[in-house]
Amino acid sequence: MLKVGLIGVGGISGAHIPCWEQMEDAELVALCDIRPEQMKPYPGKRCYASLTEMLDAEELDILDICLPTYLHADAAVQALEKGVHVLCEKPISLKTEDVARIYAAAERNHVTFMVAQVLRFWPEYEFVKQLYDTGKYGKLLSGTMTRLGNLPAWSWDNWMADEKRSGLVPFDLHIHDLDFMVYAFGKPVDAARCRTRREDQDHLMAQYNFGDFTIHSEAAWYAPQSFNFNAGFRFQFEKAVVVSGHEGLVVYEKDGGKIHVGSPEGESAGLDLPATNAYANEIRYFADCVKQGIPADKVKPCQLETVLDLLNAF
Repeated sequence: MLKVGLIGVGGISGAHIPCWEQMEDAELVALCDIRPEQMKPYPGKRCYASLTEMLDAEELDILDICLPTYLHADAAVQALEKGVHVLCEKPISLKTEDVARIYAAAERNHVTFMVAQVLRFWPEYEFVKQLYDTGKYGKLLSGTMTRLGNLPAWSWDNWMADEKRSGLVPFDLHIHDLDFMVYAFGKPVDAARCRTRREDQDHLMAQYNFGDFTIHSEAAWYAPQSFNFNAGFRFQFEKAVVVSGHEGLVVYEKDGGKIHVGSPEGESAGLDLPATNAYANEIRYFADCVKQGIPADKVKPCQLETVLDLLNAF
């Protein structure tokens, strides 16, 4: 049974905690947060106010880091140096040099580290990568990815609105789509960027050139709190256009076919989409890597460095 501790009982922990609780071969035994009230909804967990205290008191196999971005790297290294495997929410850091520092600590202590870049485990996005890898619909010709929301007003100490602590939209929102591009298609040849940033909102547009195709990406925190979050994509292949939007995941085939992937029509056409929780997928994958004593190499450090270098160019 894997013994798990989680630090940072805030927004994203609400996606992680239920996943750990549903696993039969792992037990979430401890929580850590400087705000005691955040841990009250989880009775039966041992609670701590500092990472040092938790690491000293518990014999953990895994630490799940759900802290604000600027605290990720130091917390990861501290746990790794204690011989604890670490799953860390994205981004790994705002600084590219932290990637080597963290992975060196993991290697030095013979433990596993992974950043929870969830789109790599999201069925709709994995479907696109599969089409690209297999060439089922021919070559990829172009792509568009969007991720739009409002300025997060709920974060502790308003840290997300502080560029030095969160990195703003590039590191909070755009990183999802950019990380998927690097994971699925490799390192872009070059990039063109445009950004409109004000105190109450942040919007960016970028075009990444991959040689044979380009992908346009848009991300934003808009000022109106009434603007609801939405994300999607459109990829143009030689023989189909694949769209994730209000209709779900749809393949528009060149010969006139329209397939709702994951629906009965999709299954009959051999285009299935598993109804799974992407957060559970990434946590399951990491736990299996820990149990088997193998690197969590679905997320590679060289890819993380590429993404951070591109983000820091904004």
